[in-house]
Amino acid sequence: MVTEFYIDGKWIEPISTTTADVVDPATEQIVARVALAGEQDVERAVVAAKSAFPMWSRTDRAERSALLRRISEVYRRRAPELAAAITAEMGAPAKLAGKAQVPAGLGHVLTGIEVLEHYPFERLRGSTLIRREPVGVCALITPWNWPLNQILCKVVPALATGCTMVLKPSERAPLSASLLAEILAEAGVPDGVFNLVHGDGPGAGTLLAKHPDVDMVSFTGSTHAGVSVSRNAAGTIKRVSLELGGKSANVVLPDADLPAAVRTVVDGCFRNTGQSCNATTRVLVRKDQAAELISLLEKAVEAISVGDPRSPGTELGPVGNKAQFEKVQALIWSGIEEGARLVTGGLGAPDGLDLGFFVKPTVFADVTPDMRIAREEIFGPVLAVLTYEDEEDAIRIANDSDYGLSGAVQSADPEHALAVARRIRTGTVGVNGAGSDLHAPFGGYGRSGNGREWGEYGFDEFTELKAILGAVPHG
Repeated sequence: MVTEFYIDGKWIEPISTTTADVVDPATEQIVARVALAGEQDVERAVVAAKSAFPMWSRTDRAERSALLRRISEVYRRRAPELAAAITAEMGAPAKLAGKAQVPAGLGHVLTGIEVLEHYPFERLRGSTLIRREPVGVCALITPWNWPLNQILCKVVPALATGCTMVLKPSERAPLSASLLAEILAEAGVPDGVFNLVHGDGPGAGTLLAKHPDVDMVSFTGSTHAGVSVSRNAAGTIKRVSLELGGKSANVVLPDADLPAAVRTVVDGCFRNTGQSCNATTRVLVRKDQAAELISLLEKAVEAISVGDPRSPGTELGPVGNKAQFEKVQALIWSGIEEGARLVTGGLGAPDGLDLGFFVKPTVFADVTPDMRIAREEIFGPVLAVLTYEDEEDAIRIANDSDYGLSGAVQSADPEHALAVARRIRTGTVGVNGAGSDLHAPFGGYGRSGNGREWGEYGFDEFTELKAILGAVPHG
């Protein structure tokens, strides 16, 4: 059971009596029940955060840094529990949970420690002192697909800049969030600085976004839900930071090493069962190279091991829940119906996997930019191969999207790849398989959101700018 909330330094019973089932997507078994916060529960959490803000906002850099170091120590010790929870709640294979999901969260803590050491909370410009001050009480609303990564890239900068917060994780992934609350408590986060309520978006999420004592909402999730958060927050003119969906393109230039490019394409699309907002689910290849690339992709994707996420050899687990499975199946069907060529995968579950929300790793060829599978975020293991005539055409197709979160470029010439990357209108672009950089800004253009997370850019999001004029008298 995940029935208690963490408010003002204590685990307390919710006032609301509404609950939801937490379902293991690999077994379809209920593994927990989670309480869904109502208005009184949210109010208690916000009151606690508001009461703690004057004290915490006045702490110094050394105190906050020491707290982050303690968090990192406790987090490391409890990493196996966190990994097991993620596998149970959203189906990440054990290897991915232990070697990517959990370390990603720790990475934000360690990066936060580095940034905090030199972050410019104050600087002089002439006689004016420019200060970055904590924005206040923050509502952190996070999804289920990379739960600890997406929680800690908000919690860490909020703590480091002197904010207090109420976290509402996805009701589909409450297990890892509750364990994290235990870690923060053990590390000594002061009462009221961090508060946790479970709940769904229409309920607790809306209440937090509307609340007049919440100064900022940091939201990660779907574009549709981000629009709702923005509307609910508008009445109180609070800051809203949104990290939303994506439909990212991986541009394979004609001089690229195709076998190496395929490895990058497969990892970019199929990792975490395609359930990453920055997944590169469109691959663009010049028309005369398409047949070779597709043949290589077919072999690589059919070699992916799909199955029990607790098995050491499994590379691809289930999608996170039944609703997601049904959405992915509907979009696969739309690709077939609209005339794309099914290279591998397709409708239904992989052979021998009749239980659980498993999806066949799927590749479509002959995809045109107007098809749904080329325009909508699928959030599953489905890759669309599109062709282009020349480089200008490739850039045009890559940018022909409502989204602008991520992208990739493959070329044997790094300077050539960089020149194309500069013209891709997205928040991040990976060149030749470059991995994540937790010091780099993460966020998107267009319907992929606004604001930036990670590293010092995440710190900026949680601060207000103040100018103190005449702080240094003219001599």
